[in-house]
Amino acid sequence: MRTIKNILAAITILGMVGACNEGIDPISAVAPGPDETAPVITVTYPNEGTEIKVAETLISINIKFEVTDDIEIKNIVVKMDGNNVATFTDFPDYRRAVKDVLYDGLTTGEHVLSIVATDMENKVTTRNINFEKKPPYIPIFAGEIFYMPFDGIYTELISITNPTVVGSPQFAGEGKRGGNAYKGVTNAYLTYPTAGLLGTEFSASFWMKVDANPDRAGVLVAGPPGINTRTQGFRFFRENAGGKQRFKLNVGNGTSDFWFDGGANADVVPNTNEWVHFAFSISATNAAVYINGQVASQGPLTGGVNWAGCDVLSIMSGATRFTEWGHLSDQSKMDELRLFNKALTQADVLAIIGSDYTPKYAGEVLYMPFNTDFSDLVGGSTVTTVGSPALAGQGKAGGNSYKGVANSYLIYPTTNLTKTNQFSAVFWMKVNASPDRAGILVMGPPGDNIRTHGFRFFRENAGGKQRFKLNVGNGTADSWFDGGTAADVDPAGNPWVHLAFTISGSQCTVYINGVIASQGALPVGVSWAGCDVLSIMSGAPRFMEWGHLSDESFMDELRIFDKALTQAEVQTIMNE
Repeated sequence: MRTIKNILAAITILGMVGACNEGIDPISAVAPGPDETAPVITVTYPNEGTEIKVAETLISINIKFEVTDDIEIKNIVVKMDGNNVATFTDFPDYRRAVKDVLYDGLTTGEHVLSIVATDMENKVTTRNINFEKKPPYIPIFAGEIFYMPFDGIYTELISITNPTVVGSPQFAGEGKRGGNAYKGVTNAYLTYPTAGLLGTEFSASFWMKVDANPDRAGVLVAGPPGINTRTQGFRFFRENAGGKQRFKLNVGNGTSDFWFDGGANADVVPNTNEWVHFAFSISATNAAVYINGQVASQGPLTGGVNWAGCDVLSIMSGATRFTEWGHLSDQSKMDELRLFNKALTQADVLAIIGSDYTPKYAGEVLYMPFNTDFSDLVGGSTVTTVGSPALAGQGKAGGNSYKGVANSYLIYPTTNLTKTNQFSAVFWMKVNASPDRAGILVMGPPGDNIRTHGFRFFRENAGGKQRFKLNVGNGTADSWFDGGTAADVDPAGNPWVHLAFTISGSQCTVYINGVIASQGALPVGVSWAGCDVLSIMSGAPRFMEWGHLSDESFMDELRIFDKALTQAEVQTIMNE
C-alpha cells in the first residue's frame, strides 16, 4: 500500500511541475554580444554640492551608488580625496552592482568622492562628487562669539556647547528666523558659563515678542553672586511703564553702577505679535541700548565694566543673580541671540537687523531700507553705485534714507526680480524741486528712450509742483499713465510722500499717498525684453532723452513685488 501511495504522489508532483511550466519557454543561453559602452555610475549619496552640517568634528557617512554595464563589470574602486576606501571585484549580478560603503572619520572641509568602474574590455568610467562637511554655524559678523538660534535646540553653535536648562522652557513653534524660537515659561530659564565671552567690550543682539505677563522680568544677566549686587557685570531687563514695557540696562564698574533706561519714546507695546529687535553695547567708556536699531538710551560708563565674579550668564530671567525687584523669568519669546566681543555701533545693529529680514508682504522680492547701505535684504544681489549717492541721516521709518546726488544713482540686476505680467513698486520720497525733472525707477532695454519694453517712472515740473508719470512698453508700443493736476505734489517744505505703481496683465495704476493718481488699460501687458537692470533714482542709463537724470530727492523703504498690489495693500504698506 505504501508503494502505491508513493507512486501516486510522484505522479501528482510531475503533473504539477508540468502545469507550472505550461506556457513558459525553456531557458536558453544568449550570446552576450559586443561590449560597446563603458560602465554607467549613478551616485545616490552624497550628491554634487552636498553640505553636511553637524556639530561633531569627525563623522561617518554612508556612500550609496550603483554601477551598470552592458556586458560585465570587472572592478569598482571607491576613493575619498584620492585615498582608496573600497575595492570590489566579485559581482553576483555581473551587469549591475548596488553598493553601500560606510566611510568613517570624515573631517570638516571640502571633499571629493571618486568612484572608478572598469568593464571586462577595460573601458573605464570615473565619477567625481564634490561635497563639504561644515560646522553648523560660521560667524557672519565681526566680533561674533556666541549664537543661539533656538531652532529646536538650546545649543550655542559657535562653541557647540549646551546651557543648563532650569525649569521647563519651551519652543515657540515660530521664529524671526529658522522657524522656531525660545518661549518663556514661569520659573524657567537658561544659564551659560561666561568663560571666553567677557572683555573690555561686550554686546548682545536678539529679537523678542514681548509678553506683558509678567509685568517685569529679567532678560539677560551676567552678575556676581548675590541677589542684587550691581557693582559688577550687567543686567538687562524690562518693567511695566503705563501698560507698555520699558527696557533698562544696568552696568557695574567695580565700585558703583550706571543706569541706561529707555524713555517713554522707546517703550514697547507688548502682546502685539510683532518681533522687536533689541541690542545693547558696552565699551570701556560708554554703553548704549538700541530698540529696532534706534538709540533708546546711551551715556558714559566711567571706568568701564567690571566682570569680577560674573561666571554665569542668565538667559530670559534675572535669576539667579538679579531677583530682588521681581525680575524673574520672562514669558516672552526670544530668537537669534548673538553676543559680541566688541561694542556694536548703530550701523552694526542695523546691519544685523537687515540680515534677519524675511519678506513682510506677499510677493515682496526686493526691500531696500537704506539704513546702513544700499543692500537689498530679500534677493541679496549686489548693487552698483554710480557717482556718489549718499545716506541722508534721516528716514521716513527712522534711521537713514537714500539721499540723491547729482550724476549719482544705483543699478540693480533684475535677475532676482520675477518678470511676469505683474509688477509693483512702493516707496517714500521727500521731493526736491531741483532738478525740476528726474528719473526715479527705470527698467528698460539698452538704448536711450526705447519705450516699447519695460517701464519708466519719473517726475516733471508742472507749474511749480511735481507731476509723477509711468510709461510702460508692451513689446510694440508704449502706454502713458500720468497723474493730473489734482495729484501733483508740492515740493515746498520737502514733505514725505508715499508713491506706488502697479502693472498687471491688463491695467496700470499710479498711487500717491494711497490715492489713485492715474489708472488705465494695458491690454497686452508689459514686455521685459532686454530689461536686465533696474535704475534707482535716475533715468540713466536707459531713459535720458528728455533730461530725466538723477533725482536729488530722498527715498526710503523701497519695496518691489512680483504681483499687482491692490489699493488696500498699498494703503496697508503705507500705514505700517
